[in-house]
Amino acid sequence: MWAHLERGSSPVDWCESNYSISPVIAEFVNTVSNILFFLFPPVLIHLFQEYSRFVNPAINVVWVLLMVVGLSSAYFHATLSLVGQLLDELAILWVFMASFVMFFPKRHFPKFLGGNRRVLAYYASIFSVVSTGFLVMHPAANAFALMTLVFPAIGYMWRELVRVKCARVYRLGLRCVAVCFLAMFCWIMDRLFCDAWLSIDFPYMHGVWHILIFIAAYTAVVLFAFFNVSDERPEQKPQLKYWPKNDFELGIPYITFKHPYKSDKNLAI
Repeated sequence: MWAHLERGSSPVDWCESNYSISPVIAEFVNTVSNILFFLFPPVLIHLFQEYSRFVNPAINVVWVLLMVVGLSSAYFHATLSLVGQLLDELAILWVFMASFVMFFPKRHFPKFLGGNRRVLAYYASIFSVVSTGFLVMHPAANAFALMTLVFPAIGYMWRELVRVKCARVYRLGLRCVAVCFLAMFCWIMDRLFCDAWLSIDFPYMHGVWHILIFIAAYTAVVLFAFFNVSDERPEQKPQLKYWPKNDFELGIPYITFKHPYKSDKNLAI
């Protein structure tokens, strides 16, 4: 166990040269590029106060888990330890599962769930625990396995965007999908074409991935929250707004309601 905590014990090493900028941080740019994971979630917790109060307070769990992802990723890239790698990958898995439980449409629930989101949370927790064990036993395949989870999420988002009648939401969805694919492109470029980036002295595509994937991830959560309320609580009339200026669509998106009211126990988890 102690060996897995040692610096450089992870089999994964990204393109950025180790300890080239700081004598104590292995991959400096890949470490500090996680800054958005710490800066944005507190703002989002504040902006989603109305959603938390009138729909589901569990939305704050997702924002906190994104901070855990940033912390785990920063620790991994600073040390390149196997424990850091596993923490990073497991945090991503739990963000996916928490979002799945919150936002998976009830109209697609199998009959044995009885339309109960708490039962879905129970089965998702079992799956997450089993998957956690698998990820710990097979760390070499983790990154590619987790990457495959992105595609079902994009597929679901696209189906919902086709159904949505709000042009503002549709535009945000298109931007989210575009940023997500650009982020995956950067991840692949860093992983498979490191020599090319080293030749132009820019081995930092993984750091760019961190920035882009956070933007795509929190935007996706905002969109899924909108879809969820539109589908299950349409009478609340959710509205997509932007901070700090609502008519500036490159700001931070969040959800408010035209007719908010207190959520019932069957919706919250």
